Amino acid sequence: MSQAFSIDARDGSARAGVLRTGHGDVRTPAFVPLASTATVKTVGSSEVADLGYDMVLGNTFHLFIQPGHELIAELGGLHEFMGWGRAIVTDSGGYQVFSMGHGSVAEEVKRRRGERKSMIVAIEEEGVRFRSYLGGEERFMGPETSMEIQAALGSDIALAFDECTPFHVDREYTARSMERTHRWLDRCVEWHRGHAPPHQLLFGIVQGGVHEDLRAQSTAYIDAAPLDGVAIGGSLGQSKEQMREVVEWSLRGLRDERPRHLLGIGDVDDILHAVGAGIDLFDCATPTRLARHGTALVQDPAGRWRLDLTKAEHRASRLPIAETCGCLACREHTRGYLHYLLRAGEPTGARLVTLHNLTFMEELMRGLREAIAGGRYADHAASLSESARV
Repeated sequence: MSQAFSIDARDGSARAGVLRTGHGDVRTPAFVPLASTATVKTVGSSEVADLGYDMVLGNTFHLFIQPGHELIAELGGLHEFMGWGRAIVTDSGGYQVFSMGHGSVAEEVKRRRGERKSMIVAIEEEGVRFRSYLGGEERFMGPETSMEIQAALGSDIALAFDECTPFHVDREYTARSMERTHRWLDRCVEWHRGHAPPHQLLFGIVQGGVHEDLRAQSTAYIDAAPLDGVAIGGSLGQSKEQMREVVEWSLRGLRDERPRHLLGIGDVDDILHAVGAGIDLFDCATPTRLARHGTALVQDPAGRWRLDLTKAEHRASRLPIAETCGCLACREHTRGYLHYLLRAGEPTGARLVTLHNLTFMEELMRGLREAIAGGRYADHAASLSESARV
C-alpha cells in the first residue's frame, strides 16, 4: 500500500488534500468528469485540462467492448490514446456488467426494470458471462479480467471488480453479493500485486446496499485490505435522505489517511453534503449528460441548480447562462442563441453547454477546497444553498 494521499486541511469532517499519482497530483475534494469511451463527450482532452481538472474517469467495460484494451495498449495506453496527460481512474466494469441484468440506477428509480431483456448469461463465483451490447456475442468478465484490462489501459487508479447490487433486491441477496464482492476483492489484490503497472493504485469498493449492518461489515473488510483508497458504491437508496445516511454508514470506521471516492454522485447538493461528511472524490455523468440535453448548471431561484435552455422563455433572451461565469458559452453567447442551437439539434449547442457545466463544477470544487482551507466550510456550503434559493 502506497502513501499517495495527504490531508492538508480539515474543517470538521471535511478534508482538503492531494492525491499523488503517476500522472500528477489530484487536488481534493475533486469532481472527476467521465471520459467513459476515452472522451469527455463533445470536448477535447486539452480543453478539459485547461478548465483545471486533474483527473478523468475511463470506463473499463465500454473500452473492453470497443475498441478493446489490447489495441489501446498497443497504441501507448489510455493516456496517449486520448491525448490526456493527467491522472485517469478506471472503474472496474462491475456497474455496467450488472446494469445489463439489474437495470441502471435511472431504471431502478423509475421502476422500469422490466422493460428490457437481461443481457447477463450467468453470475458465477468465477465472474460474469454476458452478451455484448454491440454484436450479442457472449463475453466474460471477472476480477482478473477487470484488473488485466485496467493494467493494459495504464490508468493511475484501478477499482476492484464488484457487483453493484440495486435497491430492489432483498437483504439475503445483498449479503451474498457483498460477500462475493469481498472474495473478488482478494483476487483483485492478488492479481494487482503481481501484474499491475508500478504506478497504478488500487481502490476497493464498499457495498452492502441500504442495510446498516452490511455496510459496517463491508467497510471493515475494505478497510483491512491492502489498498490505496476506498470507493463507496452500490445502491444508496431511493431518496437523497437515504443516500446520505448510507454514505455516512459507509464512512464509519474507515482509516483516516486513505482517499474516499463516492461513485456516481454529482448533484451539487449531494456533493456539498458528502464533502462535509469526509468524501474526497466524486464522478458522475450528470453535468455532461444534462448539457447534451440542453440543461445548464446554475444557482437558480428554485434551488435545483439547473436551467433548461430548451424552454421557450429563453428564445429571445440576451442574457448569458450566468453573469459571473467566464466560460466560452457565457462570454460570447446568449441564452437565446444557445436555445436556438439546442432546439435545432446543432452539436455546437451541446458542446457550449458542456463547457459551461464543466466550468461550473470545477469552480464549485475549487471553492470548496478554499473554504476547507480557510476553516469556513459549513458557512460556505450554507451560503451556496441559500444563494440558490434567493
